[in-house]
Amino acid sequence: MSVTQQQVLDALSRVMSPRGVALPNANVLSAITVTDGKVFFSVNVDAAEARAWESVRAQAEAAVRAIPGVSVAMIALTAERKPGSASPPPVPQPHRHTSGHSHSAGVQPAASHRPPQGGQNPMSKQAEIPGIAAIIAVASGKGGVGKSTTALNLALGLRDQGLRVGLLDADIYGPSVPRLTGIHDKPQLNADRKMIPIERFGLSIMSIGFLVEEDTAMIWRGPMVMSAITQMLRDVEWGKLDVLVVDMPPGTGDAQLTLAQNVPLKGAIIISTPQDLSLIDARRGLAMFRKVNVPVLGIVENMSYFQCPHCGTRSDIFGHGGARHEAEKLGVPFLGEIPLHMSIRATSDAGTPVVDSEPDGPHAAIYRSIGARVREQLQDVIAAA
Repeated sequence: MSVTQQQVLDALSRVMSPRGVALPNANVLSAITVTDGKVFFSVNVDAAEARAWESVRAQAEAAVRAIPGVSVAMIALTAERKPGSASPPPVPQPHRHTSGHSHSAGVQPAASHRPPQGGQNPMSKQAEIPGIAAIIAVASGKGGVGKSTTALNLALGLRDQGLRVGLLDADIYGPSVPRLTGIHDKPQLNADRKMIPIERFGLSIMSIGFLVEEDTAMIWRGPMVMSAITQMLRDVEWGKLDVLVVDMPPGTGDAQLTLAQNVPLKGAIIISTPQDLSLIDARRGLAMFRKVNVPVLGIVENMSYFQCPHCGTRSDIFGHGGARHEAEKLGVPFLGEIPLHMSIRATSDAGTPVVDSEPDGPHAAIYRSIGARVREQLQDVIAAA
């Protein structure tokens, strides 16, 4: 049975605002999106009232989840200052996750991203995800550098090191993993109403792209994005993993900072191409992770050179060696260079990543080598789990 917007509104009519007004009549709801039993919307209030509205958000989420046919409910509370209002109120304490249901990670105003006073490590209030030994982020300062392709093949390289590996596609606005893996299935729910990741290539995989159609425009504000990322982290039955690779959105915005401060990242890998423009953005990404005390595991130079598939001639189209020099200058490991090659592009487009489809080829060897360097840095964390 398909779920309709009217059913959602009917369920929300039984939820009252702090002033006793039914939620649909309180003028706080964003557009409600309903797709194949997945319901997405936000509750938009003034920052001064955020504390009072958090319980309303939780009631709204419970009401929507209770609708027959609803499999996923992502409801965010967005809190903004009104123009000309006084200074923002004290930042609410982070909501501790205590069940399999989702919680909005975006309730706090932007001030919550400032490092705590007294030099306290922002990692100190993070909550571990049961069963996962190490979570690492694959990030880039800008889009178009092959980050998602690298994240997937790196995950496969770690798999080939004998590790149990998961892959989370956290790029909400442009999820690439469904296309890169050829997955068209929808996640199922277990008895606890947690999503079961889709198994492919020996990986446990989750993406927002599994929940919405490929051509759906995700016109979401920051808190909604973080609510979705948090739910895909904590409302997924990941099981026992040595490493969860998170394919991050490009850039250095709210999603990156909030994830870094709320999830126990054991390290970050920066993807760049050789040219100066990409390196400038990679430098920003690296600086962001350092500011929130996330170890930088290293830099990868993607599209490092073009290798002709016919004659084998190498051409440095974008220059060469820039990422290696940047890594040396910044004092972080250089993990390796990946060529711009037809087979990597073709296998990615076909949903058959090169490490799995051409395991004995030279490109699979490069990704496995990078995976080995990453595993070496995570060895103590994995062994202690």
